[in-house]
Amino acid sequence: MTLTLSDGPLAADPPASVNYTVDGPAHKILFANFPRRVRATFADEVVLDTTRGRLLHESNLLPVLYVPTEDVRQALLQATDHSTHCPFKGDASYWSVVVGDRTADDAVWGYPEPNGDAGWLAGYMAFYWDRMDAWFDEDEQVHGHLRDPYHRIDTRRSSRRVVVRRGDEVLAESSRPIVVSETGLPNRFYLPVADVRTDLLTSSTSQSHCPYKGWATYWSLRDGTADVAWSYEEPFTDAAQTAGHLCFSGDDVVTEVDGQVVDS
Repeated sequence: MTLTLSDGPLAADPPASVNYTVDGPAHKILFANFPRRVRATFADEVVLDTTRGRLLHESNLLPVLYVPTEDVRQALLQATDHSTHCPFKGDASYWSVVVGDRTADDAVWGYPEPNGDAGWLAGYMAFYWDRMDAWFDEDEQVHGHLRDPYHRIDTRRSSRRVVVRRGDEVLAESSRPIVVSETGLPNRFYLPVADVRTDLLTSSTSQSHCPYKGWATYWSLRDGTADVAWSYEEPFTDAAQTAGHLCFSGDDVVTEVDGQVVDS
């Protein structure tokens, strides 16, 4: 993510405060090795198993895993008539994954004859992540997408004064936040539950998954304003300090840090 989004060197609008230039088109592509074994399953069958996966980093896009065709069970694939065109990579062909009476339509794509500038894509396939039943990074199941080796999270205890408001109403106020700095995103301020007006909140049925922080549960205002805050009840190691803390965001709330409104 750090390479392709925000002010990363492969972003379409990288920072000007550098002493070098990156030659080439505004839309840049980098094909880099992924360092661990990856597997995907569908209908209890292993569809791919590779230690030779590569991440395609592409300007303004999240990285995508490509694997050698030899590491995909070709007997489970059926070619389809679907095709798409990318001006940077070429014409993509598609395959469905078929196991018994289950089919994942057009779940796999590849570039049999990629553009000259992306010739290294020949012999590789990519998958729509959500069309497989499960993915494993080594022996740990992962959700959403693989971790990008260039993406990181820092969590730091702070004494900065953070106030969260909705209009004139204070929802939370704390001088002991956890500051989460995550590649390509603004700082997020996680506040201890004891410093939050939990009497104004009610638990939401919404959930989301972050490959770097874990499963998030959400909180809504009792007046019906949905999902104004979230928390990680069992955060991953990199975000362990956020346990027992809530973070607020959205159009309906404003976060002030030391009296200054920050992006939320």
